Amino acid sequence: MIRASKAAAAVLAAAAVTAACGSDDKTDPAPADTAAVSGTVTVFAAASLTETFTELGKQFEAAHPGAKVVFSFGASSALAEQINQGAPADVFASAAPKNMTQVKDKGEVTVAPVTFVRNRLEIAVPKGNPGKITGLADFGKSEPKIALCAEQVPCGAAAKTVFETAGITPQPDTREQDVKAVLTKVTLGEVDAALVYRTDVKAAGDKVDGIEFPESAKAVNDYPIAPLAHAPNAAAAAAFVAFVASDKADAVFSAAGFDIP
Repeated sequence: MIRASKAAAAVLAAAAVTAACGSDDKTDPAPADTAAVSGTVTVFAAASLTETFTELGKQFEAAHPGAKVVFSFGASSALAEQINQGAPADVFASAAPKNMTQVKDKGEVTVAPVTFVRNRLEIAVPKGNPGKITGLADFGKSEPKIALCAEQVPCGAAAKTVFETAGITPQPDTREQDVKAVLTKVTLGEVDAALVYRTDVKAAGDKVDGIEFPESAKAVNDYPIAPLAHAPNAAAAAAFVAFVASDKADAVFSAAGFDIP
């Protein structure tokens, strides 16, 4: 039933955006019609979606030969600010509802966003775990070198929640502006441990090891997506949002380690 609600919400969003940008014709436009989708669709998306959205972009272009997907990946907070300052984009996919709300409050989103996946944190350590990290408590010690996301970005806000839940005061050596920058610190061996999303651990393959911890269940991130009110290519924006909420996209997200709502 939840899955059906997600699909229905995506269709409603597509219909609303397409209708809002239609001509004076009195007939109701068909949402996300394959034949009507063409041109460039610019998608602003959370850094943790890099691998999955890159794959979905290829699939979307294959399904819509006249369309081209261009991505801008980064911290959701930074992307929301860019959108509110007038950056031209068609779709926003955030790693947290808070940043979507910031855009919606400015009138840049006028339809209900669709929560398409969920994600949670995992400890990432360099391959072989040279720092001998055993769990979240190590983040409160002075010895290990630790990397965290900045608190204003979704992965940092989630980390703050889990530390508060566990009663741990972290002692990070560095705070980065998005989760991919944090993960890079681990893959380069510059830190002993970091908190990233479990999907990022999986995407890193054999470059890192992951350590799950129970407190992560207290800070599960919902990822909302929505077409933007001032989308230069409204039809393609609507179609892309509907595609992200589809069963075909769910298979890509599940394989990457996301939870499907």
